Amino acid sequence: MFTGIIQGIASINKVIEKDQVKTFEIIFPKGFCKDLQQGASISIDGVCLTVTNIIDDITVHFDVVLQTLNITTLGSFKANQKVNAERASKQGDEIGGHPLSGHIDFKCKLQNIEKIGNNQKFSFKIAHNWSKYIFSKGFIAINGTSLTVSEIDKNTNVFEVWLIPETLSETTFSDKKIGQDLNIEIDRNTQIMVDTINAAIDEKLKKFN
Repeated sequence: MFTGIIQGIASINKVIEKDQVKTFEIIFPKGFCKDLQQGASISIDGVCLTVTNIIDDITVHFDVVLQTLNITTLGSFKANQKVNAERASKQGDEIGGHPLSGHIDFKCKLQNIEKIGNNQKFSFKIAHNWSKYIFSKGFIAINGTSLTVSEIDKNTNVFEVWLIPETLSETTFSDKKIGQDLNIEIDRNTQIMVDTINAAIDEKLKKFN
């Protein structure tokens, strides 16, 4: 599990492709990999990846299969690209954001960026079937960062999040451009609640038909 609080900005050093599997060689900030072991989980732009090889105290390899490459933005990763990184949380750790699985639901294009003072407002247009899980003041994870939804228009399926200076300085969001794809993980608790309520309503409606 992850918390959505980014612990460092890492850099893609190499991308090695073989038999529809990509190996990412990623360089992390000094101290990020302390006590890291092969098989451990690290969130890279919100995607839970398994450490397959530790080269040195800052350089790590991850193997990524075709399905993950297709669903997420990892398929377009290139050398020198900066990414958000977070190590898996341990029992008893403070959850500063909200619980994340690192399993991306979909990737979505950044529709608009509005700069207001030192803050930025990002807008995203999503598919209608995902809109039912997103609510104003609810949680959402974008590129592994826990954020609060400021507004959502259920008619247009556009939602907005605000990024404060701290978030912009500690993540890669300040480099993002309109039209870029970002990884989205919806809040699992909200999804379970919505699906449970909808299933109960459908069951009741069947009794009247």
